[in-house]
Amino acid sequence: MTTTVFEARPRKARRVAVAAAVLLVAVFTVVGALLRRTSTGVYFRLSDQVAMVVLGLFLAGAALLFARPRVRASADGVEVRNLIATRMVPWELVLRVSFPDGAPWARIELPDDEYIAVMAIQSADGRKAVQDIRALREVHAQHTAPRDTPSQGL
Repeated sequence: MTTTVFEARPRKARRVAVAAAVLLVAVFTVVGALLRRTSTGVYFRLSDQVAMVVLGLFLAGAALLFARPRVRASADGVEVRNLIATRMVPWELVLRVSFPDGAPWARIELPDDEYIAVMAIQSADGRKAVQDIRALREVHAQHTAPRDTPSQGL
């Protein structure tokens, strides 16, 4: 990929994901530490305590997946990274960049009524989302030829 012209990440979702991950690790660590001191009559071992902390770490890792989304645009195309998968789409395949009314995030529309969700540009981010979608549309306009232009007669 050539030099990145545009890059965006969600703002609020990242903050919430990081806060949730920290909270999960803290809660599961405290529960794991206090697990032996229960008056229920059940005997918990060190392995149970470690398992609680490890479970908290796994859940924190799952929460941090929501901090992953990113969109990058360059002269070659647009790279969309959502929670798990990353997909590179050349500009020739991108019909338009849209943000439908009421949608939680933007999308890149492709031929045959397909589209890719762009979780990096989220409606929860308000003005930042508006700026990001405008910037991505500008990059799209710069790197694609106009479509459906009427042919000019002599």
